[in-house]
Amino acid sequence: MADLISYEDASEEVRTVYDDIKRTRKIDQVSNFWMAIANHPPTLRRTWESLKEIMVDGALEIRFKEMIYLAISINNGCEYCQVSHGVAARKAGMTEEMFGELMAVVAMANETNKLAEGYSVPVDDALA
Repeated sequence: MADLISYEDASEEVRTVYDDIKRTRKIDQVSNFWMAIANHPPTLRRTWESLKEIMVDGALEIRFKEMIYLAISINNGCEYCQVSHGVAARKAGMTEEMFGELMAVVAMANETNKLAEGYSVPVDDALA
C-alpha cells in the first residue's frame, strides 16, 4: 500500500495540485486516491489535469460519464472507484432505477462478450 501524502507533508508541486482539486471540487481535503498517487507528482498532475478535462459536461452530460466510469470500475473490480464514482453518479442524478439498469447492462455485456470470445465469433461483414 502506498503512503498517503498529506497536505502538510507534500511538496510545493503537490500542494499546488491539491489546492486546485480542493478549489475545483469545492472540498476541504483531497481524497486518499490523490494522496496515494502524490507519491509520483508527475502522475498526480497528469491524472488531475486529464480528469478535470474529461469529467465535465460535454457531448455527454456528467451523469452519463460518471455512470460509464462506475460501470468500468465495477468491471475492473476497483472498490475505491466504485464507491467514489457511485457517489458522484448519484450526486449527478443517477437514480436507483438507473443503477439497476446499468448493472443489468454490465452483466449482459460481460456475458455476451465472454460468449463471443469463447466461441471466437467472427465479425459479420454487415457490422464492419
